[in-house]
Amino acid sequence: MRMTSALLVLGSSAMLAGCGAGLNIFNRDAPDEMAVSRQAPLAVPPDFALTPPEPGAPRPQAPTASQQALEALFGGPAARSGVETSALIKAGDPDPGIRSAVGDPDTHTVDKGLVTRDIIAAPEGDGREAQAVIPG
Repeated sequence: MRMTSALLVLGSSAMLAGCGAGLNIFNRDAPDEMAVSRQAPLAVPPDFALTPPEPGAPRPQAPTASQQALEALFGGPAARSGVETSALIKAGDPDPGIRSAVGDPDTHTVDKGLVTRDIIAAPEGDGREAQAVIPG
C-alpha cells in the first residue's frame, strides 16, 4: 500500500512537471506590434483601355471543359506516328453530313445480328472444324 502511494505521488509530480513547461504564459515569444508595416495601396493599371470582364463570361485564357477533359484523358497534343498519319491521309476528309445520312431511312445497312450471334454461339476450339456458309 505504501509502495503504490509512493508511485502515485511520483507519477503525478512527473506529470505536473511536464505540464508546467508548456504553460509559461509570461515569457512567450509574441510578435512585435511596433515592427508591423502596412501594405502599399492598390494601384490602377497603366493601360486604361482594358475593359472589365462581363459577369459570368468564361475567362479568355482558360480552356473549355472539353479541352480540359481531352487534356486529362490523353495528356495533350502529341505527334502522330507515321502509320497513323498515312491512315488519315488515305481516309481523306470525312463527309460533314455523315450523321444525318446514317439516320436516313434510305441508307442501306447490313443487319449483322444473326452473324454476330452465330459467332458468339460457336463452340470453342482451334478452328480446324470451322465451316463457312455463303448464302446464295
